[in-house]
Amino acid sequence: MTRPAGLARAAEMGDLGVIVAVTAGLGLTVALLGVWAMWSLRRRSIGVMLAVVMVVSVTATLAGVVAITLMMIIEGRVRDIVLSVVAVGGLVGLGVAFVLARRVVGESRRLVAAVRHLPFTAPRGLPAELQTIANTLQEANARERALEEARRELVAWVSHDLRTPLAGMRAMAEALEDGVVSDPATVARYHGQIRLEVERLSAMVDDLFELSRIHAGALRLTRARIGLADLVADTVAGAEPLARAKGVRLAAEAAHAVPVEADAGALGRALGNLVVNAIRHTPADRTVVLRAGVTAGMACVSVSDCCGGIPEADLPRVFDVAFRGEAARTPTPDGGAGLGLAIAQGIVEAHDGMIDVVNEGPGCRFEIRLPLVR
Repeated sequence: MTRPAGLARAAEMGDLGVIVAVTAGLGLTVALLGVWAMWSLRRRSIGVMLAVVMVVSVTATLAGVVAITLMMIIEGRVRDIVLSVVAVGGLVGLGVAFVLARRVVGESRRLVAAVRHLPFTAPRGLPAELQTIANTLQEANARERALEEARRELVAWVSHDLRTPLAGMRAMAEALEDGVVSDPATVARYHGQIRLEVERLSAMVDDLFELSRIHAGALRLTRARIGLADLVADTVAGAEPLARAKGVRLAAEAAHAVPVEADAGALGRALGNLVVNAIRHTPADRTVVLRAGVTAGMACVSVSDCCGGIPEADLPRVFDVAFRGEAARTPTPDGGAGLGLAIAQGIVEAHDGMIDVVNEGPGCRFEIRLPLVR
């Protein structure tokens, strides 16, 4: 006797509910066991973790299929075929998991072996994520080696720059102490020279301290709304004595109403370093020009000199800590530790700005770009 269509559909829905309940229960059980296994093996190889994931997935599928097959009371040849297909599928899945785990472990070990050899070179042919890690490590290693080289150069030339004035001060102090120099004019000259060298060493130490703060990320800025025209005027006033002593003219071309959010003291020091650098490298009777305005939606202040230009090969390294384009390592008579450009770059970047240099006309042009106040 045939059952009504409604009863048949209800029976089918009931069977479907039983199937869903059984498979969900088995899947949840296997998943919980897998989570427990993953937690227990969390410190093991990533290959083991991947193997556990694949085993959990395959086991959950197999358990559900086998349970449903047995519940449907499939007997004889049909049941054997179903179970055989399920077994083959499970073995294939586990085999794939084993191969994948071995490859991941092998590539990870290859990456670790490469890391242990310095300088580090990223191996090729790794999986995408491991290749990204390897490339990042190679870039970080290259930066670290560059910084280490810069530190060695910095220590070398700072030691030289410190030794030279200290040797002169020691000789003058010994001459005064031993009475070798006794006439008042020479004594006064020695005292003045010693004071000058002390001021030069003090400025060098201040520059080193400022640079160390910048590199350590300890530079604290007190930002306020300032105008570039005022900043340029203050910088020109501060550098005027040095320019006059060198015979260099200073000129300013500053547009009004160019506001920026900046630390006036720190930004003034950065601009002052550029101006002092320009004055030192500009011959007498030539002009250093400061310009301030807006370019491409950014506040810009530039310093143009008449130094004769910078060799193209040296331009990318002008702001490096330990780089000096000239061969001489002796401090200039007007003082300075040779760190002004590196300090200027650190201060500008701390203001979310950019600093650059290009050869232009009879010399070069240093340019600072800062975000405008909206």
